[in-house]
Amino acid sequence: MAAGIVLAGVALGLGSAWLALKNPLSAPAQMAGAWRTSVLAGSADADLYTRARIAIGALLALSREETLYYIADHDDAGTPLRSACSYRIEGVPPPARWWSITAYADDFFLFPNAARRYSLNGGTAKLDGAGRFALRTGPAADAADPTHWLPTPGARGLLLTLRLYNPDSALAAAPGALVAPRIRRVGDCAG
Repeated sequence: MAAGIVLAGVALGLGSAWLALKNPLSAPAQMAGAWRTSVLAGSADADLYTRARIAIGALLALSREETLYYIADHDDAGTPLRSACSYRIEGVPPPARWWSITAYADDFFLFPNAARRYSLNGGTAKLDGAGRFALRTGPAADAADPTHWLPTPGARGLLLTLRLYNPDSALAAAPGALVAPRIRRVGDCAG
């Protein structure tokens, strides 16, 4: 009986630790629209779970004065992101020396695609007359602008990452103050 209780306790402990490590969005965070950022990533104050999450995700986390990392797993309406759906991501360039938005599958690997197109960044983003950028994600290219499309083939979860390198000092001090790109589903989902 006692051995069964000990085994159950060990199993519950290992299971809860595994879930905490595999869910990067469970870390202490600040929100900016649909985007979440860990205030501990790359910090000397990071706890063991945060450090383990970063190691599992194969991230080289720098301090937030050097880089801010934001992740979105849902759109602005609160609906989970799916690779079979098309989304429009639009906003103003974030206040940073360089920035990028990358589409990942729910296993944190890039979506395989023949175009080898994985991200949009400050150097490739086309700005409109108001100084705003827009891109689309989804299983099929946007006929109106195929160059600002991130392919997301398959039917699985989708994660978007926004990286800001050398962010403005005010944003580094308060990452939740980001004027975040909006994420809006466009049309019906494939399949």
